[in-house]
Amino acid sequence: MASDGARKQFWKRSNSKLPGSIQHVYGAQHPPFDPLLHGTLLRSTAKMPTTPVKAKRVSTFQEFESNTSDAWDAGEDDDELLAMAAESLNSEVVMETANRVLRNHSQRQGRPTLQEGPGLQQKPRPEAELPSPPSGDLRLVKSVSESHTSCPAESASDAAPLQRSQSLPHSATVTLGGTSDPSTLSSSALSEREASRLDKFKQLLAGPNTDLEELRRLSWSGIPKPVRPMTWKLLSGYLPANVDRRPATLQRKQKEYFAFIEHYYDSRNDEVHQDTYRQIHIDIPRMSPEALILQPKVTEIFERILFIWAIRHPASGYVQGINDLVTPFFVVFICEYIEAEEVDTVDVSGVPAEVLRNIEADTYWCMSKLLDGIQDNYTFAQPGIQMKVKMLEELVSRIDEQVHRHLDQHEVRYLQFAFRWMNNLLMREVPLRCTIRLWDTYQSEPDGFSHFHLYVCAAFLVRWRKEILEEKDFQELLLFLQNLPTAHWDDEDISLLLAEAYRLKFAFADAPNHYKK
Repeated sequence: MASDGARKQFWKRSNSKLPGSIQHVYGAQHPPFDPLLHGTLLRSTAKMPTTPVKAKRVSTFQEFESNTSDAWDAGEDDDELLAMAAESLNSEVVMETANRVLRNHSQRQGRPTLQEGPGLQQKPRPEAELPSPPSGDLRLVKSVSESHTSCPAESASDAAPLQRSQSLPHSATVTLGGTSDPSTLSSSALSEREASRLDKFKQLLAGPNTDLEELRRLSWSGIPKPVRPMTWKLLSGYLPANVDRRPATLQRKQKEYFAFIEHYYDSRNDEVHQDTYRQIHIDIPRMSPEALILQPKVTEIFERILFIWAIRHPASGYVQGINDLVTPFFVVFICEYIEAEEVDTVDVSGVPAEVLRNIEADTYWCMSKLLDGIQDNYTFAQPGIQMKVKMLEELVSRIDEQVHRHLDQHEVRYLQFAFRWMNNLLMREVPLRCTIRLWDTYQSEPDGFSHFHLYVCAAFLVRWRKEILEEKDFQELLLFLQNLPTAHWDDEDISLLLAEAYRLKFAFADAPNHYKK
């Protein structure tokens, strides 16, 4: 009874401040709140009066109840706090974050709003003018199925839900690659941030021995274009961490690759290998982007890379799908030597032949490193893919039972749409620019291409939950899943997808082991 009495006295003991809505404590969030990146998530609020107002004394229980009725409202605040509480934070990261918040707070004293910056008017914007978040219903909450089933009938006029980038590794934040609204984000401030981030990469790469763990931590949120080629070579295991050993390693591996060409490539027309070469020759023109692939020099390079790999890996040989995995490496390495606004329109005609030779060798070795981790995807009957599709089905049944049941009721089998997701690592589902951003994270994750990719596919599927549930016909549903509308996706969409996949990885970490008994 004493404890009951103590609980009853709780509200009386805290009557100096009436409890209300839960407030965010961004200093304790993981990753830390960054107003430059999360400017679109800020809501402008009415300015509080500067003169103190005497609180009205509560005279009745009804008045007290009405004043505190929102204290335990269930909503996104609860979800965020629960997700934050579930995170096991490193104490050093927490202290670093807290110190950063204190420094930022001291520097921002006297600023009227968080949205002010060079070139912006010194006044808060009305809430009606705030830019809307990106379209879609990819909310980072406790459970995807919970978040959607709680509000099944949202009208088209409703505001899109706020999207949070929580549960990212270490203190990394989501790098938003989309075009920012100049009224909410200072372009000069963004440029300073990008320059600072690029400088961190350059310092790390220039050291005598690159800290690969730190490089992975920085790379998770995306790699700046100027340092992406070297970073990919290091993260893939192609080059050593020691900076002095890199030139000799590059020279040796490039020489080794062209020794393979000299030794094996002439056998492509032999009876034992001609079927392999013929299939490669047929598949390459079907690849995308066409503007790149259909250039004769590129076609020849891809044919050599794929044929040599197939000859040197007889356990699998060449399998359709492997050809797509060449493109991201080649495009990233070629962009070190040319300026291209769009990776889909890279023109190699002006690149010297010796540079192309080196890029070809680098592409071969990096692709080989990737395939070493997922080779069971391409052995006879492709058991690796069969297993991963099964794992995806199990995972989705736990994440969003309604979507899983809807697919089952309409007799849509996961193998009918997810086989390609595993075989091509989503390269046929998203634009090439998005694939490159996706691979930044894959290469910074342990077993990113084999293990983390599963969670990305699960997040990718439930991203289209609303559209999937609206389809009531087998043919239309399958057609939609095989032709998802991602043509206009950018880095921001991929960053949100990766953030949700990371959350699922920890929320359902035991799911992939279900079929390993």
